[in-house]
Amino acid sequence: MNSPNLGKIIYTEEQIQQRLAEIAVTINLDYQSQELVIICILKGSFYFVADLTRHLTMPVIIDFLSIGVTRDESGKTAVQFKKDLDVNIEGRHVLLVEDIIGTGFTLGYICQRLEESRPASLKICTLLDNPAERLLPINIDYKCFTMPDMFVVGYGLDYRQHFRNLPYIAEYRR
Repeated sequence: MNSPNLGKIIYTEEQIQQRLAEIAVTINLDYQSQELVIICILKGSFYFVADLTRHLTMPVIIDFLSIGVTRDESGKTAVQFKKDLDVNIEGRHVLLVEDIIGTGFTLGYICQRLEESRPASLKICTLLDNPAERLLPINIDYKCFTMPDMFVVGYGLDYRQHFRNLPYIAEYRR
């Protein structure tokens, strides 16, 4: 895909797939034959979840959350659930899968909300960790890459809904 705004490739398709397989080995060991509820945060995580779950060997249920961030007149932001879970997670092992973790505020809110449902366990898996932006401490159980502090697109990540379908992750210059 040609765009003058696309910069260098940060993670190739091969690097992503290799790292997914490595993370899946650890997840398989941690959960072995336990049923696992995978929660995919839409839209950015769906490629990641699809590829990751193909490597998992335990029974898996997949559900989706869609989150929106709104701003009021005073500039305060609020997280709202556009699509909530269809699966009851009470007493179940849950793996929350995110495309990228930045400040941690949105993910912190999501985890707090999910904890109210009293899962047996709640762990976090992310494709990209951007600790340079972190404002809220987040315990990330499985992380594929610690990314450079830049805006990236591809492999589910977008700029104004474009570039999600790239098989790699590239720098995007706005």
